[in-house]
Amino acid sequence: MLEQFKEHITQDFPFLKDAKLLVAISGGIDSVVLARLCHLSGLDMALAHCNFHLRGEESDKDEKFVRELSKQLEVSVYTEHFNTKAYAGEHGLSIQLAARELRYNWFAQLQDTLNFDYLLTAHHADDNLETFLINLSRGTGIEGLSGIPPVNGKVIRPLLPFSREEIFSYLKKNGWQWREDSSNVDTRYLRNKIRHDIVPQLKMLSPDFLEQFRRTQHHLSECETILKKHVEEIKEKIIKKEGERWIVDISLLGRLSPLESYLYYLFKDFSFPVDEVRKLLHAMSGKRITSRGYIMVKDRENLLIEPLKGSKTGCYTVDEDVKEITEPLHLKFFEGKELGENQKNTVLIDKDKLKYPLIVRKWEKGDYFYPLGMSNRKKLSKFFKDEKISVLDKQKIWLLCSGDDIVWVIGHRLDNRYKITLDTVNKMSVVLNPSE
Repeated sequence: MLEQFKEHITQDFPFLKDAKLLVAISGGIDSVVLARLCHLSGLDMALAHCNFHLRGEESDKDEKFVRELSKQLEVSVYTEHFNTKAYAGEHGLSIQLAARELRYNWFAQLQDTLNFDYLLTAHHADDNLETFLINLSRGTGIEGLSGIPPVNGKVIRPLLPFSREEIFSYLKKNGWQWREDSSNVDTRYLRNKIRHDIVPQLKMLSPDFLEQFRRTQHHLSECETILKKHVEEIKEKIIKKEGERWIVDISLLGRLSPLESYLYYLFKDFSFPVDEVRKLLHAMSGKRITSRGYIMVKDRENLLIEPLKGSKTGCYTVDEDVKEITEPLHLKFFEGKELGENQKNTVLIDKDKLKYPLIVRKWEKGDYFYPLGMSNRKKLSKFFKDEKISVLDKQKIWLLCSGDDIVWVIGHRLDNRYKITLDTVNKMSVVLNPSE
């Protein structure tokens, strides 16, 4: 197996030979064999072990074993302790997901702070099969069936061509010690149930079942590559990116068939449920859906997508002696100055009509003002509609107010009541984002 491993590195990962490597090790069979193969192959490596404190004394013995192994191999070892149960509770995660998140976050920190080029993990061919079956049972797209990628950024998995049986046989042949995780036999966990109850039955179907499965997964992976290329071509036609916003042409989107599959692949990175996106296509303007990190809004002929952010809310007061504010947005007040003409980002105000302190707040339903140049009042909702301001943009609009009056729909229109006239004595200019 050592020669096969060396050949695999030379052929598929030659860059590892000159790299500084971090090997994730639990103390179990797979990670022990990976560490020893890397050592025997002369790779520059160190070990990284996580103590999740989930199995009491067993967890501490695992850590002790890894430390002793590092001495045998004469390599550095890094260990970290986690209160996994507390982390899972705080973040609403299962124990398995919490442990995964903790370890990969820590591995990434080690890579960054200690300049490791790559992280090596001990995933093998049986892990690939188990992951395939888990994803199949939960429902997934083709990417969930294409297997664990051998390279994922700075994470490398050099044992994927080898089966669990091959790895265990090689370990026993060399008389190497390892640590057994008692939780690996608990079939209450889905992966363990698949590993112990289902995979053995599948392997009984054919002596080379794992190899045939590997070939099938390779074909699926190639299909995924073709699919991704096609989806990217479609995206270029119907989705435009403007700053942090994506604009989706509903008319072009609706022509795609099969629509459900296209919706899945076009929006899966945003985690929007396909059924909800499909409903939004036929909903009234202003309807919206949210995912874990994004908001999607129906806006006339388009769908608008933006990252969800903690929006600034509440009211901010501006006293008469204040010349500049930077929260919730950047405004500068120039008393006695007339800076050009009224524009979207600059307004000229009759200062004597103002009542202090001024208030900066978000717009609310029912708000109205007298748009510059008009003698009649207009509701802001109607003003926004006439100005074709999108639903997402409306959420970002702030008002400069004097008492109950709106003086300025900031960045859009001054109130006609506060404009400068021939009778104005004290003038004031207010500028939005003065440095721009």
